[in-house]
Amino acid sequence: MRSKLQAEKTGRIKVSPKDERTLDGIAFASKSEMKRYAELKLLERVGTIKMLVRQPKFILQESFIHPVFGKQREISYIADFEYYENGRCVVEDVKGMKTEVYKLKRKLFLARYPEIDFREVK
Repeated sequence: MRSKLQAEKTGRIKVSPKDERTLDGIAFASKSEMKRYAELKLLERVGTIKMLVRQPKFILQESFIHPVFGKQREISYIADFEYYENGRCVVEDVKGMKTEVYKLKRKLFLARYPEIDFREVK
């Protein structure tokens, strides 16, 4: 419990050593994300899913210029995976701990992209 509280205070989450979460030369954010990638690659190989993409970027709000505060950068969300299943776009995020920023971006994503099948994987 202490590590979770520490992570909330510092914004840092303890992860496994890089070599334990690397596959195909890609260092993933977690072992869980790496395992999910391996599963999705297998599903793609057998034809269950198509067009697997890692870390697709979605714009949640465009940049704009405010009369007082000046230029405001866009707000974007980078998912873990995007692919097509039965002709439908699926976006996945592998989550261990849901931060407040993640919860907010998920809500904005769901409102902006209702046609996309959004999935959280534990």
